[in-house]
Amino acid sequence: MKTSGRTGAAGVVVGALALSVFTAPSAQAADTGITVSRIVVNGGRSIIVGTSDEKAPPVTFRITLPVGYSTADPFAYDAEPFLYHGTTPAKGADSGGLLMSGYTCYETSARIADCEGELSVDPRYDLDSNSDATTWKIGVAAKLWKTNGQLKTAEYTTASGGVKVKRWAKATVDASPEPVTKGKTITVTGSLKRADWVKHAYTGYAGKSVSLQFRKAGSSVYSTVKTATSSSTGALKTTVKASADGYFRWTFGGSSTSGTATAAGDYVDVR
Repeated sequence: MKTSGRTGAAGVVVGALALSVFTAPSAQAADTGITVSRIVVNGGRSIIVGTSDEKAPPVTFRITLPVGYSTADPFAYDAEPFLYHGTTPAKGADSGGLLMSGYTCYETSARIADCEGELSVDPRYDLDSNSDATTWKIGVAAKLWKTNGQLKTAEYTTASGGVKVKRWAKATVDASPEPVTKGKTITVTGSLKRADWVKHAYTGYAGKSVSLQFRKAGSSVYSTVKTATSSSTGALKTTVKASADGYFRWTFGGSSTSGTATAAGDYVDVR
């Protein structure tokens, strides 16, 4: 077993790795002879990031070492995926990339190891522009080390495919009046906001179609009753007729740059 000592905190030892939906083809590091394959970032899902909470998306991958190197010597090599965009993989690894906080490898043969670890994503430092909400490329940093601990050679390459990084979205709801007479008008308001990585706050998400859903008291199923478009400030508003006791909520299906959002249900007593 190899635990990376050059990339920060080590991963946790577990059983067999489950390689999920998104698997990128191999990335060959020509100068080192190391091949990194079976790369799976965040289980194939988008990475959705808010304004302050750090994220640690899981990463699994396989390392194949060149002839003359062995997985039994964990200090002889390093190879790890990372995310970058808008630059070369070498520059992406040096600045502006989303790097791994550490990883652990499990030797499956003399030159092959299956590895797992986590990326480190802190929106306060790693995401400084809202244009960072895009598809990031997968880079691979591969290195060979001399017996005296000095770097022998390094190579930065790109694997096929990519990973979407999105802005976290939030929805709120308020239905009134409460209580209300059956058949009378209920006004449902609320808002749709998303993370702004420049302002480090949640700001209105304008011009988006948002569904108003209703769940009758005693039921567990929400159904869409209307749709509305968010205003320039992200405000939501519509009206419905009171028919039965139940819960109203706004729900947003997400976009290419933002995650989904669903408000907690607001109960209305119909008399």
